[in-house]
Amino acid sequence: MSKASNLPSRLNTVSANNLVDCQAHLLTVVSSQRFLKNEGLNNEVPFHICPFDPEIASQMGFAVRQLRNELSEKGIVVLEINLYDLVIEILREEGDWEWLLENETTLSREQFKEELQGVLDTETVLIPAIVTKMKNTAYDVIFITGVGEVFPYIRSHNILNNLQRVAKEQPTLMFFPGKYQHSLASGASLRLFDKLTDDKYYRAFNILDRAN
Repeated sequence: MSKASNLPSRLNTVSANNLVDCQAHLLTVVSSQRFLKNEGLNNEVPFHICPFDPEIASQMGFAVRQLRNELSEKGIVVLEINLYDLVIEILREEGDWEWLLENETTLSREQFKEELQGVLDTETVLIPAIVTKMKNTAYDVIFITGVGEVFPYIRSHNILNNLQRVAKEQPTLMFFPGKYQHSLASGASLRLFDKLTDDKYYRAFNILDRAN
């Protein structure tokens, strides 16, 4: 496995071609005390994005699991928040899961999205559920996964905007299927699936750009 120092600086998205190098880079950065202690962020929130090509979603899922295992071997505890799993958990707890399954085929796509958004308000439902998991777990870093699976009824920038109020102590790393783009003209934006701009969000760091 290549050393993180060999990761070309121009490659700021994980792809099939650089996956091995990116895995090494992630392990090196996330396991570093500098990262875990939120050093070098210039007083910004400790949020990081790991953008990856949507075509390698399954390989990326395996890479994340491997990263968790390798971090565990180093004594670093990851709290993984899989948004898709969290949604199912909340819908079951609220008693909406069976109703949605029964009525999914009779609702239009827009109606189905509205039903989900009505139950899964980011500020009043999702973030409190994440905070509960944070309070119930001793951890060193948060991983946010399942981003693509919950689109369009949950938007990444909404999660980050609301989470930044409550997740300030330990670093948070979101694995994002798409591009995290920066430009002088438009600022920074999350481009989901490299097609849909998930509105602007500028406070996160691209972890692939981060030095060791």
